[in-house]
Amino acid sequence: MCRNIRCLHNFEPATTDDEVREAALQFVRKVSGSTHPSRANAAAFEQAIDEIAFATRQMLDQLVTNAPPKTREAEAVKGRARHEKRMEREVRIRTGAGAASAAGSLLVRV
Repeated sequence: MCRNIRCLHNFEPATTDDEVREAALQFVRKVSGSTHPSRANAAAFEQAIDEIAFATRQMLDQLVTNAPPKTREAEAVKGRARHEKRMEREVRIRTGAGAASAAGSLLVRV
């Protein structure tokens, strides 16, 4: 999944139309492979954003849940924790620390 598209359901305060439009924009950018359309494609790009934002808003308004509402602050903390974990994994992979520890554990088991 594209990391820039965020969950919009079940937030307090409720998801704004700007947040819905930003998600639609990210989706259209991903699908089209373009962050900025040419003049020839600008109308199609904007129409797609408008239609996806409309459909997204309709869906969000119809979804029901018994879960307590999420807060943006708590979700941001969770996102930063996932990012840190991902970066630690990248460092281990790039420095070979993961391979060295795996080789060491093989020697211990034998």
